[in-house]
Amino acid sequence: MKKRNVLIILALLIASFTGCGDKTLTPSTSSTTTDAVTSASIVDNASNFQKAISNSGTWIICITKNLAIDKDIVLEGEYKNGKKDDAGKDIIQRKVALYSQDAERNITARYTLTAPKFTIISPEASIQHGTFKGDLYVSVKNFKLIDTIVEGNVYFTTDEAKNTFNADEKSKITGKQELKK
Repeated sequence: MKKRNVLIILALLIASFTGCGDKTLTPSTSSTTTDAVTSASIVDNASNFQKAISNSGTWIICITKNLAIDKDIVLEGEYKNGKKDDAGKDIIQRKVALYSQDAERNITARYTLTAPKFTIISPEASIQHGTFKGDLYVSVKNFKLIDTIVEGNVYFTTDEAKNTFNADEKSKITGKQELKK
């Protein structure tokens, strides 16, 4: 039992600083305040996912299997990731992790999140290493897709959101990308 508790604590530390760990070792945790340093929220159902992406959720949301949500969802709230920039200021970040990884940070599984509409209003947000099926509506600057497939459209609600959007070379968007105010 003692060894298992040590493994759980180690997995939580790895997940909160690097991404999502193995679902069997990482229990779900959450914070009740916006703009707070929080650990990862490991979720395996639509209800917990919706709580985790709310303004009272966590800075990193990790799904552990494919999820289909039959209503529109919103990523909201401002979160600190626990790190500081070169000037010593807290780094604001929000990450939706559609993958699991091992202790060496190797991706061990990729998942699909499905929803009709996913609106991004959390600053400095990203979706990483999986697939989103539906339309994304981006209302914040510096939104990123990292190794992510969007099977749908990406709509930007402001010029700034469109001009600062970044999709890495591994990401793919099957639909259109356009400004839609």
